[in-house]
Amino acid sequence: QVQLVESGGGLVQSGGSLSLDCAASGSIRVIYSMGWYRQAPGKQREWVATITSGGITKYAESVKGRFTISRDITKNTVYLQMDSLKPEDTAVYYCTADIQTGASLVSYNYWGVGTQVTVSS
Repeated sequence: QVQLVESGGGLVQSGGSLSLDCAASGSIRVIYSMGWYRQAPGKQREWVATITSGGITKYAESVKGRFTISRDITKNTVYLQMDSLKPEDTAVYYCTADIQTGASLVSYNYWGVGTQVTVSS
């Protein structure tokens, strides 16, 4: 049993900033990576950013240079600092994590329920 809980969403004006966080809890053996996806109304979910257990980060081209992903291994927590926000960033943001829960080298991708980010013009 693994649970991911996001927080930090809200309403912000264009050009402003927000910081999201997501904490994983439950039967965790190893977390290989954590990341963020987002889904705007009427559109499919898209990948935003990922960070591995070794600290390697990757970003979607649409957010590169504006968003920063980081993690705290001791707290099983991933963060997303969002700067220079645009109306097109408006979406529900979902936290994900690739987690091994048992002794065998098998991992599964877990999802949070999402947090709303709204950027006004």
